[in-house]
This record gives sequence, C-alpha cells and structure tokens, in this order.
Amino acid sequence: MKVLVIIPAYNESENIPNLMGKINELSYDYLVINDCSVDNSAYLLNSMKINHLDLPVNIGLAGVTQMGFRYAYENNYDAAIVIDGDGQHPPVYIKSLLDKLNEGYDYVIGSRYINQKKPWSLRMIGSRLISLAIKLKTGKRINDPTSGMRALGKRVLKEFAYEMNFVSESDALTHILKNNLKVCEAQVSMEQRESGVSYFDGIFKSGKFMINVLISIIFIQ
Repeated sequence: MKVLVIIPAYNESENIPNLMGKINELSYDYLVINDCSVDNSAYLLNSMKINHLDLPVNIGLAGVTQMGFRYAYENNYDAAIVIDGDGQHPPVYIKSLLDKLNEGYDYVIGSRYINQKKPWSLRMIGSRLISLAIKLKTGKRINDPTSGMRALGKRVLKEFAYEMNFVSESDALTHILKNNLKVCEAQVSMEQRESGVSYFDGIFKSGKFMINVLISIIFIQ
C-alpha cells in the first residue's frame, strides 16, 4: 500500500524538528503543508529539506487537509494519514490505522477513548455533544469524533480530494457514515502540545467551532 502522511502546520516551527525525526524513522512518504505561518516555519522547512508546500495565504485546517488529500490522490497514493504538526499524534500509531484499512475499512479514527474513559473537561463536553449529534443523525456511536488523527482509504480519498465541503473531521465523518462506508476507531494515545498554540486555541474559538460543527452535522449533513 502506497501511503502519504499529511501534516498540516501553522506556526509549528518549534515542534516540527522532533516530529519529523519520528516520521523519518518510519520511512513513510509525507507532505507538510505550511498554512502561511507567521513564525520561521518556511525557513525551517526549507533548511531541513522537508517535503512541503508553503501556502501564500492562510486557508485553515479544512482547506489544508483537502489540499493534502488532492495531492495524495493525484500522485496515486492508496491511502492518506493525517497527523497534526504540533506533535500530539505519535507517528508510531500510523501502523495501527493502516492495519484497519487493510482489514477493509474506508476511514479509521485514531481514538483516545476506546479503552480509556473520556474526561469531563469543557472540550470533552463538546466532544460528547458532537458524539450525540452523530448518533442521532447516523445511528452510529463514535467515541472520539474530534480526533484529527485519521486514515483514509482510496474511496474516501478520491471524494475528499474534490468534493469535501465540511467544517471539520466530525461532519466529514457524519457524511461518510450516512453513505454506509466502513468506519472504525483504533486506540491511540496522544501527547501534550509542548510549544505554540492550536488552530482552535481559546474558549471563544473552541465554542464557535463546536457550534458550527453541530449545525453542519444536524442541518447540512
């Protein structure tokens, strides 16, 4: 199976060197997409000779991942793995997700909460609401619907390369479930971010994101 690891990155210059060291140990093809970072990410990626794209404008996480899916599909990859550029998704779990694709699944979620209990933080309350919305919409229970670590097989990769019109991983997942593609979760553990801030840092951004996702799942998907 020909696999591409897609790594969205925004202001992740302090995290990229450590992450890329782990990726290179596993010998997967990869593409870092620098979403018009305002730190020294562009310089770092060039100086380290990391395979990457530098975007001239910031297009956000959904746009970056779709660009990665299109790159993967048009370069004849059989599957794509998405991991965050902040180092929270340990590359060692890539094989676990690929094993599920090889079993015949179309979409695999790197889930924190198959064998572990989900905490009651504000963010995880949002995750529970999204899980409930997905269950009401599709009849399927997903433990970790907001996980950004996921694997896409060829069928999903082709559709998302050209037709993806989703706010987030969660409403994309709802679309896949409603179209009766095979979805599963694989247990992973995630690291804490060591440096920088996420795309959705702050209560206001996180709250707005959750509301947009719920609207998309309930009324659009």
